[in-house]
Amino acid sequence: MTEGVVRGLLAERIGGASFGLGGKTYKFARIKAAVAAARQAHPGVELIDMGVGEPDQMADASVVAELAAQAAKPENRFYADNGIMPFREAACRYMARTYGVGWLDTERHICPSIGSKPALALLPLAFINPGDITVTTVPGYPVIATYTRYLGGEVVELPLLPENGFLPDLERLTPEQRRRAKLLYLNYPNNPTGAVANRAFFESVIDFARRHQILVVHDAAYGALVFDGEKPLSILSIPGAEEVAVEVHSISKAFNMTGWRLGWVCGNELAVKAFAEVKDNTDSGQFRAIQWAAIRALEQPEITAAACRRYSRRMDMLTEALRAAGFPAKKSRGSFYMYVPAPRGTRDGQRFPTAADFSEWLITHKLIATVPWDEAGAYVRFSVTFEAKDEADERRVIDEVRRRLASTGYIFDA
Repeated sequence: MTEGVVRGLLAERIGGASFGLGGKTYKFARIKAAVAAARQAHPGVELIDMGVGEPDQMADASVVAELAAQAAKPENRFYADNGIMPFREAACRYMARTYGVGWLDTERHICPSIGSKPALALLPLAFINPGDITVTTVPGYPVIATYTRYLGGEVVELPLLPENGFLPDLERLTPEQRRRAKLLYLNYPNNPTGAVANRAFFESVIDFARRHQILVVHDAAYGALVFDGEKPLSILSIPGAEEVAVEVHSISKAFNMTGWRLGWVCGNELAVKAFAEVKDNTDSGQFRAIQWAAIRALEQPEITAAACRRYSRRMDMLTEALRAAGFPAKKSRGSFYMYVPAPRGTRDGQRFPTAADFSEWLITHKLIATVPWDEAGAYVRFSVTFEAKDEADERRVIDEVRRRLASTGYIFDA
């Protein structure tokens, strides 16, 4: 077929005949292009990448060794479908130990997934019909809304605002929206704000979901990454959650295993069963050897504890450096992201109508990469997963950030 023939066949859900013909540029594509241009223009200067949202360290050596050993076993060459039982058991033990969620049954309340992204994307296939509503928060992970729109559903976005502690106000939903809503997606610790939810908030969410017959989908990819006395909190630890909630977990962030692609959905029995049905018709499971290696990771909470210490230390240093440059920075309570208001301009006359404009200027003129968010105010996200060999190298990187930012006076909203 020529492109002309194929173009006439493209589904409207991805743009139909207009697919790929310009239009709005994907934010992360713009960032990558700006980074590449900055590196080309300044080949001898270090570009400090604080935009990447992936751990900067390798998986633990014991986990890598377990993968190698398990990959050599012939019994691990078969399809895994919806997960091997030892991994389900390990995930349930992890939920009990880390979050105090001890009621999960390996047969009824948990289903492994090839990372959390497919789980978040595919859940609407089990629930959304044309005209149904998925409620999401903004700023947030855009994949969450994609399949709802593919299916002819509607996405209602609730803003995450500083005055609410970056927690959504569910009362903003109209009676009509509450009636049509089927899914409510939440994510805490939150990407990009770094906010952490408390029990009172989760209790109010469970009450709201029960009153309005909505399934809560809690993305807990950063669940165990909390600092300064915070304790990991699962929505499934709240009484009544088993009736109206599922939680999506991942080994990516807490165990430095983003590329290994393994996670799980747990919670309400029927919702997990429905997800497993969709998943069973979508993939054939993650490589068994990866599941065995993940078991080894889940049995070592010290891996996550070390990551929390590293990210907390870097957060402290970055907060200090940003404040020294005039940014109203506050240390995040969880995740590895810091969400900071973007300046509106500089004292030498530069103006930034949007956070995206500031982020591109920061890459071009300061060689510091961040991720901009303009959905609920102008903010930039700094990630503390930048490359650094050790604590001394962390200090060197942050000192360089401080030096580059200090040479400019920034203007913020009053």
